[in-house]
Amino acid sequence: VSTAGCTFEEDTDPSQCEYSQGEDDDFEWELIRSYMMPHLTADLPHGSYLVVNSSQHGAGQRAHLLLQALSENDTHCLQFSYFMYSRDGHSPGTLSAYVRVTGGPVGSAVWNTSGSHGRQWHQAELAVSLFWPSEYQVLFEAVVSSERKGYLGLDDILLLNYPCSKAPHFSRLGDVEVNAGQNATFQCVAAGKAAEAERFLMQRQSGEVVPAASVKHISHRRFLATFQLDEVSKEEQDLYRCITQSSRGSGVSNFAELIVKEPPTPIAPPQLLRAGSTYLIIQLNTNSIIGDGPIVRKEIEYRMTSGPWSEVHAVNMQTYKLWHLDPDTEYEISVLLTRPGEGGTGKPGPPLISRTKCAEPMRAPKGLAFSEIQSRQLTLQWEPLGYNLTRCHTYSVSLCYRYLVGTGHNQTFRECVKMERNANRYTIKNLLPYKNIHVKLILSNPEGRKEGKEVIFQTDEDVPGGIASESLTFTPLEDMIFLKWEEPMEPNGLITQYEISYQSIESSDPAVNVPGPRRTVSKLRNETYHVFSNLHPGTTYLFSVRARTGKGFGQTALTEITTNISAPTFDYGDMPSPLSESESTITVLLRPAQGRGAPISTYQVIVEEERPRKLKRELPGQECFPVPLTFDDAVSRGSVHYFGAELPASSLTEAKPFTVGDNQTYSGYWNPPLEPKKAYLIYFQAMSNLKGETRLNCVRIARKAACKETKRPLEVSQHSEEMGLILGICAGGLIVLIILLGAIIVVIRKGKPVNMTKATINYRHEKTHMMSAIDRSFTDQSTLQEDERLGLSFMDTHNYSNRG
Repeated sequence: VSTAGCTFEEDTDPSQCEYSQGEDDDFEWELIRSYMMPHLTADLPHGSYLVVNSSQHGAGQRAHLLLQALSENDTHCLQFSYFMYSRDGHSPGTLSAYVRVTGGPVGSAVWNTSGSHGRQWHQAELAVSLFWPSEYQVLFEAVVSSERKGYLGLDDILLLNYPCSKAPHFSRLGDVEVNAGQNATFQCVAAGKAAEAERFLMQRQSGEVVPAASVKHISHRRFLATFQLDEVSKEEQDLYRCITQSSRGSGVSNFAELIVKEPPTPIAPPQLLRAGSTYLIIQLNTNSIIGDGPIVRKEIEYRMTSGPWSEVHAVNMQTYKLWHLDPDTEYEISVLLTRPGEGGTGKPGPPLISRTKCAEPMRAPKGLAFSEIQSRQLTLQWEPLGYNLTRCHTYSVSLCYRYLVGTGHNQTFRECVKMERNANRYTIKNLLPYKNIHVKLILSNPEGRKEGKEVIFQTDEDVPGGIASESLTFTPLEDMIFLKWEEPMEPNGLITQYEISYQSIESSDPAVNVPGPRRTVSKLRNETYHVFSNLHPGTTYLFSVRARTGKGFGQTALTEITTNISAPTFDYGDMPSPLSESESTITVLLRPAQGRGAPISTYQVIVEEERPRKLKRELPGQECFPVPLTFDDAVSRGSVHYFGAELPASSLTEAKPFTVGDNQTYSGYWNPPLEPKKAYLIYFQAMSNLKGETRLNCVRIARKAACKETKRPLEVSQHSEEMGLILGICAGGLIVLIILLGAIIVVIRKGKPVNMTKATINYRHEKTHMMSAIDRSFTDQSTLQEDERLGLSFMDTHNYSNRG
């Protein structure tokens, strides 16, 4: 039963057939009523219908016919008849049908045909599955072919209220929602009889057509067509419908929407709340997103900035703590959001780039050892450091060392040297030899430090330093020097030996040859002193002292030491008798003295009054005459001696006579006549001076007796002396005689004759000579001079020696 339609007859109800010519086409459809056109060409059939004469229009020109908008509540079928004929068989053009949803674009044709189909009418159906409240409009289009021959006609456009028999009807097509990048699948279920040549297509509202991926027959009158759009994007979101196409007609489904959802992505990166050495606490910060919701899952993706790996953790709170991270490592942290559906996880949001803190070093560097030891430098090495030890990329290694530079603990040199990065070798320079160097390594980073154990290394020996000149102490004497020194301030090892060399370089004694030979003395390491003997008085010696280790001798310390001068010496071993004497004078022989270490500067003649023993002054230790005293001073002071003369050394280059009491003045000293009634002792004194040092020596050279003494006592004294000498000579002769007798007895026992006459003569001759010597001795002895002669010497360094 037809509910509406167009038969193009005159008696047709206009309300049942509302159509209109298109406004955007090239020409109009022509209404033919054959009974009103007697000269109608034989190529056209009889009846009332719409036609297009291709020969009257240009190729490609088109004419549109629009039916009224339809809104149906139930299944219906749009049936129409078409006519396409050309006498010579050429195609008059193309006839197409479009189903446009009200308010939408025309889209692509849902049915079309072309070519010449004979001089007859053909029937086709449109099974449009679109219901109220939706409306649709059918548009027929005729396009002139390039041949421009023949006719295209339309007639009996009827809307039937029952299903189509030549085209299948589609069930309602539902919307498909898919996430961007996923495959979208539409499944179209159709009912009816499908022709073998039926084509199943998916048509986009914008006009694109997609062929069916598969068609599956569910039963003999139902089948399932599947359409797939691969990896859809937001641009492919549109309305899609299923259509079937054949020459008999087309099935058209409703438009369903392909909804493409963009997976969500946070706009802002997560926020760092707190960082530790092995953790990071972050806030997800997902209030603002790009993409579509709803969000059904939140995840955190993180990785090392320089690492290839990444991890994803599901999160159900706005804050999250990442555990078990590496210290001092930079991480990229992003938030992943997921919406429903496959592929609903969006791209990672902007990353938070954050670094964990450093952790305290695991331990101090190990393996500290030496690679080379010298006397003044030390080369050390240790194990290379790895990140698992430093636990921080910002770290420093310091090499600290200390050693004693003095005897006290407060004299310790300390220094810490920061090593270059990745260095595991260092040379400590400017050290002291043979020192214990305490070394340790310190590993530091911003979170802490680890100190290694101190390791002790000893530098090698070196030649010792010089002995300090100020440490050389000495005590000079006249013919010896006591020298003492201290160990070098820088022994630089074990002292094994001291070497002392000395040489005379200057002397005030012309008898000493300078420079003298160089002599060397070696001392053990614990002997820091030596006594040098057999030296010359008043002589300067150059001493050099140096120490020795296993590496050799060190620098030499030099000092000059001068021995003390000695008192002059006299050659009065065979003291002569006075040359002459009178009641007031006595003449003596003055012999030059020998200087020891210094030349003689002055000679002095001292006259001392001889008094009885109980009145004679007892001279304490010094017994020479250091203080000059003139005769007048001696009288005023009541002294028993005075200086009778002072003679320059140049005036006594050889032995000369001098008369004591000649009433002359010598260098300011008056030599008064002697009193005849007094006895006098005459002394001869020599003086040496050198650099403020004075040495004296004196000797008694004569005695003058008082004239009041009688000759008897003197003769008795002389006889006593003669008797002593005679007894001595007799005793010596007796010993010689005994020896001779013993020799004779030995010879006789051996049977040898002895010349007794010769032995006797020799003995008498010897005795005669001995007696002659005794007589000469007594004859030459002066009656005014005693036999006492005593040489005085000035030996002590600081005090005058005793006079004997």
